[in-house]
Amino acid sequence: MQTTLCHAGRHPEDHSGAVNVPVFHASTILFPTLEQLDAKGDAPVRYGRRGTPTSHALEDAVSALEGAEGTVLTPSGVMAITVTLLAHARPGAHFLIPDNAYGPCRHTCHEILKPMGVDYTFYDPRIGAGIAGLLREETALIWIEAPGSQTFEMPDIRAIVEAARARGIPTALDNTWSGGFFLRPLSLGVTYSVQAGTKYLSGHSDVMSGMIACGAGAHERMKAFAARLGVCVGPDDAYLVLRGMRTLAVRMRQHHEAALQVAAWLETRPEVLRVMHPGLPSDPGHALWSRDFSGASGLFGFVLAPVPRPRLARMMDGLRFYGMGSSWGGFESLLIPTDPAKLRSTTSWNPGGQSMRIHVGLEDPADLIEDLAAGLARLA
Repeated sequence: MQTTLCHAGRHPEDHSGAVNVPVFHASTILFPTLEQLDAKGDAPVRYGRRGTPTSHALEDAVSALEGAEGTVLTPSGVMAITVTLLAHARPGAHFLIPDNAYGPCRHTCHEILKPMGVDYTFYDPRIGAGIAGLLREETALIWIEAPGSQTFEMPDIRAIVEAARARGIPTALDNTWSGGFFLRPLSLGVTYSVQAGTKYLSGHSDVMSGMIACGAGAHERMKAFAARLGVCVGPDDAYLVLRGMRTLAVRMRQHHEAALQVAAWLETRPEVLRVMHPGLPSDPGHALWSRDFSGASGLFGFVLAPVPRPRLARMMDGLRFYGMGSSWGGFESLLIPTDPAKLRSTTSWNPGGQSMRIHVGLEDPADLIEDLAAGLARLA
């Protein structure tokens, strides 16, 4: 895969030998003859919204990474989620969504799908094969997150996919956590692998991007649907994500190793009630993670013993290497408090303390641990 990431989507011979595909700023595409204009439907580039060599290169690279039939690009990860959901929405349709789903996924269900007449059920993310009992004749899509947002439960992907395929129901998996590098959902039978390229594919916290990698037989329909919505990406954004993907392999291995070091250290701290990282042997989802994933990213969670907000502020405000902000997947480390209970309706979240989400970046893990140790001292 490391070699594939270095070469996928690159065709220097088409661009005067340039190593990287150029940035094509284009809306209007001219055709020199009427015959070619009449045949423009077969042209690889026919209108900027339909894609340029820059966006096509990114599509090819993501497809190679995910083992996809083809990839649809979107301006953000949330747009990738929304397009996938809308592509299967119709009045009377039924969706199954994990109860630990990323907040905007839930909001799309409540605020967009419900008024359209789509029904949905939030299921326990650890339901596994039991999901068969929730399927209806109207079930049109099953959504999966691996692991779940903020609380990092690891689903039994294979069991869910098996139940879905037995009924001919497509599945979509949010694969942002693995960056598409540590998990290839399409090889497990998932229909769509959805990512926020904003995170690990870009890797530099400076671009918004989303993509839907499609399994066999699913690409043309999704591509046509997105085109009807007018979904497209700018060439500069496509270029930045493509550039970031060239170093994905080395970055993900560093995130994996450093995050496990920090997570193991946090497990030893008396201030920490639990660490939520499927790569740790103590995690309830470790066996499933070990079976399906080849590694873990830099994002995980932990729970502090109950602490008043002013004391938490003393810890957070003095951190040197951890920023406080949304998103993750960049080279820098982040740490924020979370409240996952707000995003639950089928299962409960009562961890007994303050939930935290941490992203371990590419800094030296010894420096990150020292910074956390000082923060916990201020907390105390």
